[in-house]
Amino acid sequence: MSQSTLDDDELFGEAASEMREDVEESLAAARESLPAADDIWEVEADNTLGVLNALRSALDTGDAEEHLRDAKKWYTMGERADAFEDADDLEEAIADVADLLEDIEAAHEQVGDLTSTVPQLRSALEDADEDADADTDADADTAEA
Repeated sequence: MSQSTLDDDELFGEAASEMREDVEESLAAARESLPAADDIWEVEADNTLGVLNALRSALDTGDAEEHLRDAKKWYTMGERADAFEDADDLEEAIADVADLLEDIEAAHEQVGDLTSTVPQLRSALEDADEDADADTDADADTAEA
């Protein structure tokens, strides 16, 4: 075997290691960008809308999607180049982070919907209470007459 072949194999192995490191670093950065469990569980607010707004803010995923995209990009390059000896762990880690990110984004959307619905519901209930009070007052005036 010639020296250039050994050098090429060594360089390829080095590149493969670097790709794996890039995937792992991007996955770690994605995980770090996700909200902390306590941040979505413990909120302080004076009312329901305040709780919902705090929760919606806590569900912000920051740069997690961008980091996950980087991890997928490096993983795909490594897979296509057949650079990884065993990439099952990377594939599983990417899928886990993607699933978690999807769940958080769905929760964020649901909380956003509630954030806009709750004030409307409160207003409708206040209007219904005012209508009921007006009807009660009108019935009382009619009974007195």
